[in-house]
Amino acid sequence: MSRQRNGRPTLEEVAALAGVGRGTVSRVINGSSSVSEQAREAVARAVAELGYVPNQAARALAGNRTDAVALVIPEAEARVFSEPYFLDLIRGVSAELSRADKQLLLTLVRTEAERRRFEQYLAAQRVDGVLLASVHGDDPLPDRIARLGLPVVMNGRRSEAEPVDYVDSDNVGAGRAAVAHLVSRGRGRIATISGPLDMYVARARLGGYRAGLTEAGIAPDESLVEIADFTEEGGRLAMRALLERAPGLDAVFAASDVMAAGARGVLRGAGRRVPEDVALIGVDDSVGARLMDPPLTSVRQPIEEMGRTMTRLLLRKIAEGPGAGPAAGEGERRVLPTELIVRDSS
Repeated sequence: MSRQRNGRPTLEEVAALAGVGRGTVSRVINGSSSVSEQAREAVARAVAELGYVPNQAARALAGNRTDAVALVIPEAEARVFSEPYFLDLIRGVSAELSRADKQLLLTLVRTEAERRRFEQYLAAQRVDGVLLASVHGDDPLPDRIARLGLPVVMNGRRSEAEPVDYVDSDNVGAGRAAVAHLVSRGRGRIATISGPLDMYVARARLGGYRAGLTEAGIAPDESLVEIADFTEEGGRLAMRALLERAPGLDAVFAASDVMAAGARGVLRGAGRRVPEDVALIGVDDSVGARLMDPPLTSVRQPIEEMGRTMTRLLLRKIAEGPGAGPAAGEGERRVLPTELIVRDSS
C-alpha cells in the first residue's frame, strides 16, 4: 500500500481500510448524496483512524476546478467599502465560501475596458463561478458570463424578466410598507427619493411607493418624486430639490438609509424637525439607521442572508456541473421578505 512522500495517508489507503472503492471515498469527501449511509460511516471511520486530510489542490485539478469564486460589483471602490449594504453582502458571501473551502475574488468592474479584461480572465477558467451585485439594467456582463458556460448568480435583477439566476428582496413590498406606515401616522404629502431608474431595485421601490399611495386613496404626485443615485450626496441634492418644489411635504421615503442620511441633514438645515414636521423612512436597516438622530425608521432587507443564499445557490450549480438545473430562461429566482423597523423618525 503506497503512502505519499510526505507521509500523509492517501485516498487509496482510506478506501482499503473502509472496504470501499476509491470513487466512493471521493464522493463521500465531496459531500455527494449518492452514497449509502453504511459506506459513508465506514469512510468516516477510516478517515478518522488514518488522519486523512483531503488535498484541496489535487481535488481542484481532478475536477477541473479552481476552488475560487468571483464577486463582481460594478461600483467605485469608495462606495463599495463605505456603504453598509456592500459590506454586509460581502460578509454573507465570504462566510459561505469559507465553509465550502473556496476562495473569494472581489472584483470591481467600472468601465468597458475593465469589463473586457475581466471577461478574458473568466475565459481562462480562473474561477469556478461568478456572483454579481449592483447590476444596472443595460449591463451585458451577466449574459456574457453565462455564454462562457460559467455558473452565475446575481444579487438583484436587471428587469422583471431576468433570465439569469438571482436572489433579491421584496423591494415593491418595501415601498408599500413604508407608505402604509406613513399614512397610518396621518401623513398626506409623502415624497420619495428614488435610486437611479436604470436599476430594477430603484424602479421596484418606486413602484411600491406609488402602489402604497393608491391603496391609501392618495393620488400619486410626480412633483413629490426625485431621482438620486443611492449616495448620501444624492440624498442631499434630492431633498433640496423636493423642498424647493414641494415645501408642504410632510414625509419622505428614501430608497436607502444612505440617501435618508443625506436628506436628514438638509431637513435639519432647513429648520424642519424630524419627525414633527417631516417623517423620514429609509431602506436597509443599517447600523447608520440606528445611530441617526433621531433613530431612522427603515425597511430591513436581509442583506447578509441574501449573500449567503446566492452563494449557496452558486456552489450548488458548480457542484452539479454544466447542463444541470432548469432550462434556459427558467432559472432560480429567490425573493426574500423585507420588514419595516419603526423608530423615532416617523
